[in-house]
Amino acid sequence: MTTTSTPAVAADAAAGDGAPERAGTGKLRGSLGVASIVFIVVAAASPLGVIGGPVPLGIAFGNGAGFPATFIVVTAVLLLFAVGFTAATPYVRSAGAFYAYVDKGIGRSAGLGTAFSALLSYLVLEAGVFGLFGPGLDSLLQSYGVPAVPWFAYAAVGFVIVSVLSYFNIELSGRVLAVLLIGEVIIVLALDAAVVFSGGGPEGFSTGFANPAEIVSGAPGFAILFAVLSFIGFEATAVFRDEAKDPDKTIPRATYIALIAIGVFYAISSWALISANGESTIVENASENYGTLLADTTEQYLGVVGGHIIQVLFVTSLFACILSFHNISTRYFYSLARRGVLAAPLGIAHTKHGSPSRASLVTAVIIGALVAAAAILQLDPIGQFYTWLGGISSVGFVLLLILTTVAVIGIFRKEQHEVSLWRRLIAPILALVGLLGAFAIILWNLPALVNETSYGPIEFAILALLVVAFVVGPIVGFFRTKVELD
Repeated sequence: MTTTSTPAVAADAAAGDGAPERAGTGKLRGSLGVASIVFIVVAAASPLGVIGGPVPLGIAFGNGAGFPATFIVVTAVLLLFAVGFTAATPYVRSAGAFYAYVDKGIGRSAGLGTAFSALLSYLVLEAGVFGLFGPGLDSLLQSYGVPAVPWFAYAAVGFVIVSVLSYFNIELSGRVLAVLLIGEVIIVLALDAAVVFSGGGPEGFSTGFANPAEIVSGAPGFAILFAVLSFIGFEATAVFRDEAKDPDKTIPRATYIALIAIGVFYAISSWALISANGESTIVENASENYGTLLADTTEQYLGVVGGHIIQVLFVTSLFACILSFHNISTRYFYSLARRGVLAAPLGIAHTKHGSPSRASLVTAVIIGALVAAAAILQLDPIGQFYTWLGGISSVGFVLLLILTTVAVIGIFRKEQHEVSLWRRLIAPILALVGLLGAFAIILWNLPALVNETSYGPIEFAILALLVVAFVVGPIVGFFRTKVELD
């Protein structure tokens, strides 16, 4: 087979990962610190969206008052994943996140399959969240007397703003995400504080999180499902390696801080929400009003103004989530192009902004096409468009974590590094056990996740798309180039 190296790849190969940037290589520029990366990845997790969405669902259809403990368990598993993930960071010099690790630890074909699977997972999730954003903004504006409009009209407005912001340097998006994230976190913490200082709800403070009987009550597997999905996006810290200051230190610190912050925030806030409504009635209340549980509780403890604020911030939280995933998807396109797998122009950064502007435009075209298709096919924005695409992302997310964990073990088996046994083997194995369990739970509950009663065409299509993406990766790489990813 005849292969060629693109100019961008050749320049990279000549300069090396740690070499000074050559003129004209069009590499990304940025000076993201720990805080900026944390803002981007935590915004992708959409903390307010989680407290207003998956948390009421996890309480209603999972393990009720024991749900906060589920977040603690999932956080522990993901921290075990982070131990190996961050230990391998100094030895994985590429900014490709999952696929760079899998390429180095398992092999090039698996790495490319992982890259295409990750790209699919992030793209469909970004598109799917527009199915929440459009109706959410419409509902918000209707509450202020604005006439109702089709959901995709507001989705189009958000799409244009995201596309413009992502075209410029990542630091602009980082500043926007910081403002939005701070706002949504403050309102939830204000609710938490109001519940605590008022002595809890009608039954005082909930103790279900510490009661083994409550933790395993109901459907704990379903609770784990929603808890795992609430963390999607945290692993993207490594995607911003090329734009980070001192990435060998910044990436691990950002990963740990993001994980711990998200886990603690979810556990405390879900506990406060349960306490505010009463432990004995929370399941019934959440089941009947899961879409408005957070807003109703906020209005009860923070007044009408607080209720309005949280409605606004819920919409901005969705926007922040979309913007974060747009930036992540864009950098996957850029990184693959830099290595000759995708068209070379996608791997050229903007000469002025130092951003992956061309890759961002391609991402925008794909997202725009998906949203337009949903509008033309008249799909229900939440019950179909969001849930179907969210199902793809959910299965893909955990599968990618599993592959990356196996890859980390492989990296340290192939090469001798001065890394402790705990970091290179024990913690990754424990994480692998937990992730495999979570993956089995997600597959078992996939029909419920996509609003179906049993396995059917939608569920099989989700699994088939991920398999196809994984297979297409190495095929494209075979015909495009043999340049190594790392």
